[in-house]
Amino acid sequence: MDVIIIGGGPAGMMAGVTSKEQGNNVTILEKNNILGKKLLITGKGRCNITSSLDISEFIENIPGNGMFLYSVFKTFTNKDIIEFLKKQGLEVKEERGHRIFPVTDKSVDVLNCFKKRLKELNVNIRYDENVNEVLTENIDGQEKVIGVKTNKEKIKCDKVILATGGKSYHLTGSTGDGYILAQKLGHTITKIKPSLVPMEVYEKEICKELQGLSLRNVNLKFIDTQKNKIIYEEQGEMIFTHFGISGPVVLSASAHLVRYKNIDELLREKKIKLSIDLKPALNEEILDKRILRDFSKFKNKEFKNSLDELLPKKMIGIIIKESKIDEYKRVNEITKLERKNLIQLFKNFELAISKFRPIDEAIITSGGVNIKEINPKTMESKLVKGLYFAGEILDVDGYTGGFNLQIAYSTGYVAGMVNRGQVPIGQKWSTWDRF
Repeated sequence: MDVIIIGGGPAGMMAGVTSKEQGNNVTILEKNNILGKKLLITGKGRCNITSSLDISEFIENIPGNGMFLYSVFKTFTNKDIIEFLKKQGLEVKEERGHRIFPVTDKSVDVLNCFKKRLKELNVNIRYDENVNEVLTENIDGQEKVIGVKTNKEKIKCDKVILATGGKSYHLTGSTGDGYILAQKLGHTITKIKPSLVPMEVYEKEICKELQGLSLRNVNLKFIDTQKNKIIYEEQGEMIFTHFGISGPVVLSASAHLVRYKNIDELLREKKIKLSIDLKPALNEEILDKRILRDFSKFKNKEFKNSLDELLPKKMIGIIIKESKIDEYKRVNEITKLERKNLIQLFKNFELAISKFRPIDEAIITSGGVNIKEINPKTMESKLVKGLYFAGEILDVDGYTGGFNLQIAYSTGYVAGMVNRGQVPIGQKWSTWDRF
């Protein structure tokens, strides 16, 4: 069988390995001059390969249509990708949050494992090649893939795997080309939005003052104030930026918020609040005792000089301003009511979310080819025989922590498998010349 894979990212490379191992003639068409351009920048250049969680828990970490992936996750697991890398000579390690990284801390070493295996299998890789169209023909009442048309030539094939990625990080080649190809073949593309993306807030001046400050082990709640409902809550790390907020917890929250009903309208109306608990390990009573202890220690000092042991230096000025307590007031003069308001500020530091940052700053794309039009067990199109999908082009997306890369490996592996009913090798097309 002649197989064309469009896109040389992790999904496309995995599909190439699987398909070639099953005896097919495989060609990967890559628009860039290298494979895995986006893979190289994942995990800040370290590559968060996957998660060590049990594969059954992965769906819980994929707010974007996770159940669709049930079958592919069972077929190719996190243990399988780790074993694949080990066979190519790369060991892995586990870090905080169940994250799996290469022991070398270099994403290029993960990419080299794929390249090494593709070379061993003699997979044909063609660079700087843009696919303009997937060619099909109606055979016995069914549209079937018969080839592709690139910027250079037409190529006959029996099977096409679309693994072009989404629209995030345009400079890596993820420009949404695959969506256009899929639409031309009759597929529906759900609304494209940024996911795993930083957020902007209305209180920009506060964030500019705190820019670069990283808070660890804080608890974040994203609240729909219209319904008085917590949309997302997690404890972990965040960072302030010149426009708002970022960091692991914020990015994961965005994957959940982007799919929340009427989110754009709620953001415009300042109805999405972020509540930061700066001291989640302490309840209000214990925190009050801790503050009293510090106040006793610094009783003759001015208020502005009494918070060094409770807060990062960069945040002290903001907390003083928001507390409405005179910064020059002696600590022993602070009232019980003022101290109560200060505790509330520690436990509920609020910001109003205004919007998500642009899709080009997103780690992953939310939206894509409608999963209702794809067989979840094979990744084959229900509309066109011989057309398959893998990776970010699909309308599936997960939190940070290696889940999105696992989606790429698992869907790529399954898309590359030989399935019953595919066009037999050597099938001739009587109307090829019309293209």
